[in-house]
Amino acid sequence: MQRLKTRPQFQAALAGGTVSRTAHFALHRLKLTHPTDKPSAPAEQAGPAPSPEQALFDLFDVWLGAMVPKRWARRAVTRNAIKRQIYNVSERFGDRLPEAAHVVRLRTTFDRKQFISATSDHLKLAVRLELEQLFERALRTEVHA
Repeated sequence: MQRLKTRPQFQAALAGGTVSRTAHFALHRLKLTHPTDKPSAPAEQAGPAPSPEQALFDLFDVWLGAMVPKRWARRAVTRNAIKRQIYNVSERFGDRLPEAAHVVRLRTTFDRKQFISATSDHLKLAVRLELEQLFERALRTEVHA
């Protein structure tokens, strides 16, 4: 599994569309197409050039990025804890995810009245359970597609 690193990679994956959603997270996916090894025709007749989005991903693999905006997680320690949970949970699903660029985006805040500590075990467990639900839903929609 590769990690998204540049802003254009994140933007391309977000533009791919939402495939799964939970109360706090959304999973976006940009399907990657196989690069052709040998063109069967001369370059003029080989068809359209690969899209600029495809050029951002040099390896045909599962790509993943995490977006945890300050707007929804004010403290850096909370943002980092949520990102670690995203990457840890995604490792368990990595072999079942399609070869595409994925972005897990925090789309709303966790209630500070319920999760008082910035990085409590209670918060980490809630994030982990919701992320597992997010990835399971994404895999179910992939099977039905």
